Amino acid sequence: MERKKDSSKLNIAIFHPDLGIGGAERLIVDAAVELASHGHNVHIFTAHHDKDRCFEETLAGTFSVTVYGAFLPRHIFYRFHALCAYLQCIFVALCVLFMWPSFDVILADQVSVVIPLLKLKKPMKVVFYCHFPDLLLAQHTTVLRRIYRKPIDFIEEITTGMADMILVNSRFTASTFANTFKHLHTRGLRPAVLYPAVNVDQFDEPHSNKLNFLSINRFERKKNIDLAISAFAMLHNLEGDVLQNSNLDDASLTIAGGYDKRLRENVEYLEELKSLAEREGVSHRVNFITSCSTDERNALLSQCLCVLYTPKDEHFGIVPLESMAAHKPVIACNSGGPVETIKDGETGFLCDPTPQKFSLAMAKLIQDPTMAKRMGEEARRHVTESFSTKIFGQRLNQYILDIAQPKRD
Repeated sequence: MERKKDSSKLNIAIFHPDLGIGGAERLIVDAAVELASHGHNVHIFTAHHDKDRCFEETLAGTFSVTVYGAFLPRHIFYRFHALCAYLQCIFVALCVLFMWPSFDVILADQVSVVIPLLKLKKPMKVVFYCHFPDLLLAQHTTVLRRIYRKPIDFIEEITTGMADMILVNSRFTASTFANTFKHLHTRGLRPAVLYPAVNVDQFDEPHSNKLNFLSINRFERKKNIDLAISAFAMLHNLEGDVLQNSNLDDASLTIAGGYDKRLRENVEYLEELKSLAEREGVSHRVNFITSCSTDERNALLSQCLCVLYTPKDEHFGIVPLESMAAHKPVIACNSGGPVETIKDGETGFLCDPTPQKFSLAMAKLIQDPTMAKRMGEEARRHVTESFSTKIFGQRLNQYILDIAQPKRD
């Protein structure tokens, strides 16, 4: 019997711990916008939503946002972040269970502990989007930390396996998922890959090509922003040898990204980066911008020569997509998600994560600005064809329909 395409409207809830500014938040907002565009009723539930520090789409009314548990602490004396996140998400889940009717599908990410709670209402199906196993992101450096994390890590694997469908953001994450959650892999559980996307229409043609390098990342140590500063400083060592007839006095580095003064790491790391720029002798040519708006970020992309993306083994990385959509080549580490999104030598360069390798790639673009322009044009074409929000939305919508209303022969 021929199968009919089901395009019925669904009631979809999305669970996300903190609806701030970051790669995970960008994906969740894109998911909400795209699912709403397919005619579904979408409602985001979260434990925190600062209207002064969020993506503009969360305020536009395309979907609803409800906050529960904002009074709960995010940490206890800057410790126990994971435990507090669990408590916040459990509180949000309980509020939804007791105060809202059933949803057809629930899309959750980051914290899997809510999955068994949400499945208490039998009709509801749960899709879990795994950005990366949390147990690999957490520190296990001391005996006390290992004791603290052991039950949390155990719960993460057990509850993740309870989802009706699991999605991951890259083949790299899918491989890591299999190697990390060995019991789930043994059971035959295989997550599907759904790449995050970028809205290419928000980026216009570049207005200029200044000799400016740009780094966009949250101010977290794992983002390895030190590499951008050290590579930029090392350019002067190349002058007269690799770099011919270049005026590095006009060169600058802008470091922009998500910054939350409530997070001690953000505050400390920003000061560490400023101190590094001072020690490297380039502080007068390094500009720091915290929590810039989408319009400000787009303006920075429009004016830069290229983007430096410094995290090593990043599970995906939305910044390279945004940069390429803005007609800019990207220099990134040759590991993790960027290997799947950047075409080495065509839309940017994939390098070993050392200042020397990054500075040599930067020098190529300084020497030949037409190369940067050519790479930028190819980058835009590449993202449009493979990573647009339209493609992302179509694939996500099909996953949602499949899990909500299984097809029958």
